[in-house]
Amino acid sequence: MKIKWLGHASFLITSEGGLRIITDPYTTGGDINYGEIQESADIVAVSHEHADHDNVAAVKGSPEVVKGSRKVKGMEFRGIPSYHDEAKGKQRGPNTIFCFTVDGIRLCHLGDLGHRLDDKQIKEIGEVDILLIPVGGLFTIDAKAAGEVCDKLKPKVVIPIHYRTPKCGYPIAGVDSFLKGKKNVRQLDTAEVEFKKENLPSTTEIIVLRYAL
Repeated sequence: MKIKWLGHASFLITSEGGLRIITDPYTTGGDINYGEIQESADIVAVSHEHADHDNVAAVKGSPEVVKGSRKVKGMEFRGIPSYHDEAKGKQRGPNTIFCFTVDGIRLCHLGDLGHRLDDKQIKEIGEVDILLIPVGGLFTIDAKAAGEVCDKLKPKVVIPIHYRTPKCGYPIAGVDSFLKGKKNVRQLDTAEVEFKKENLPSTTEIIVLRYAL
């Protein structure tokens, strides 16, 4: 399985069999200056309907759209309800956490999670191999809360998302705030990384990717 960070909260996940999944495709403009998404996909998963996460029209190939729990193209997507803020959605609305398995690897994309997870949500998420987690704060959980979520879920791999970069002008923190004091950090000079179930680390590793677009 390959994971390619397009930018912001958007990834292209490609299975060994060639199935292509894109998460949270963004709309370029305003403070989002990542390049326009030109990728095609079989499935698009959308955590919530904000412009920087739900630009399904940008994705080529007439993909199936997943916005909650759904089985599509032989894959089971578990959508776990959560919120975009700490006020149960009163400020920024709902958010869906997606859990799905590709090539035997369990992925969890937290979307724009805006609060710490409760015990029920942690149980629903279950075992996680790769966690895609927002860390920038303000619109989502911040570095401290993200660290607490990681400690509770105990994923094998953590990939931070939704933080300030030269192409994201939101008034949020950069990734360094999350990385501070963390062990087992790899900062890669590439947008794409390949994983195999048998080669996943035994203790949690943080991987920082370079945005592709």
